[in-house]
Amino acid sequence: MLLIDCPYCGKRPEIEFTYGGQAHVARPSDPGLLDDQSWAEYLYMRANTKGVHAERWRHAHGCARFFNALRDTTSDRILATYKTGEPRPQLAADAGSGR
Repeated sequence: MLLIDCPYCGKRPEIEFTYGGQAHVARPSDPGLLDDQSWAEYLYMRANTKGVHAERWRHAHGCARFFNALRDTTSDRILATYKTGEPRPQLAADAGSGR
């Protein structure tokens, strides 16, 4: 079983968590000004990264808080977790890629 390190509660089994989508997606400041195409892109278009991907998770059966995780989509390993609002942590593998 995969253990996920909740930044608020510590390591817990994956069945306590729910996936919340791609992290760091900024909501439009005035959604009413968007045309249908722009609104659809905001709602549905997400990066489908092969490799390290920033995701939102919720500790649904624990503290119920959202947090972010860096997950390697090729191995399904969670490399880091951090609180919502904190900057994405720099991983050793990211250092040469400019992320």
